[in-house]
Amino acid sequence: MRKGIRPNMTTTLDHLVVTAPNLKSGVQWVRDTLGATPELGGKHPRMATHNCLLRLGEKTYLEVIAPDPNAPDPERARWFELDQRLPHCAPRLAAWVARTSDIRQAVQLASEPLGTAETMARGGLNWQITLTEDGALPLGGVVPFLIQWHTPEHPAGGLRDSGCELLQLDLYHPDHSRVDRLLASIGFDGDKLRLHPGAASTGPRIVATIDTPHGVRVLPAN
Repeated sequence: MRKGIRPNMTTTLDHLVVTAPNLKSGVQWVRDTLGATPELGGKHPRMATHNCLLRLGEKTYLEVIAPDPNAPDPERARWFELDQRLPHCAPRLAAWVARTSDIRQAVQLASEPLGTAETMARGGLNWQITLTEDGALPLGGVVPFLIQWHTPEHPAGGLRDSGCELLQLDLYHPDHSRVDRLLASIGFDGDKLRLHPGAASTGPRIVATIDTPHGVRVLPAN
């Protein structure tokens, strides 16, 4: 994979996103697959969602996210295609998020439209994240959403040690050169990503290989 670090901007893998029709089914799917249980995160009032989190490293985690049944409908489309795919689809590894030191510069330099950077908050956490207007996953989820944290400690630091560690994230896309150009354009740097040409019949997908207390497990896109 080409590396395209830009002056004053670095971008690296931050977290994985598992979407689910509800938190219970999402947490159960992760537990069945990895043998580890995500812990309760919190609510995102602007998006009418809530989440659970599983630590995958010092500054890496897995997020299970679902619509919050107790929240009023949001004024915009929910993120990560939650409105389009749910409530009838099974939990799946839908997307990944890259941490950047300058989200606005990264959005401007990106070779593919990643959405607009908007401010979010949950509890004591504050961040900016790219959002698409219709909630769609850029390039089917193979390229990342971008995030810039505005808190002194990364959220993974506050999670209990699950004994799990992300070993590799495989990206499959029929036009993988577009993914390669995008990653270079945002200055992505990381040794855990592997980019592959994907079959048009299967479409874009991502697969995570995770070391767990029960051995190496694979979290598929389904």
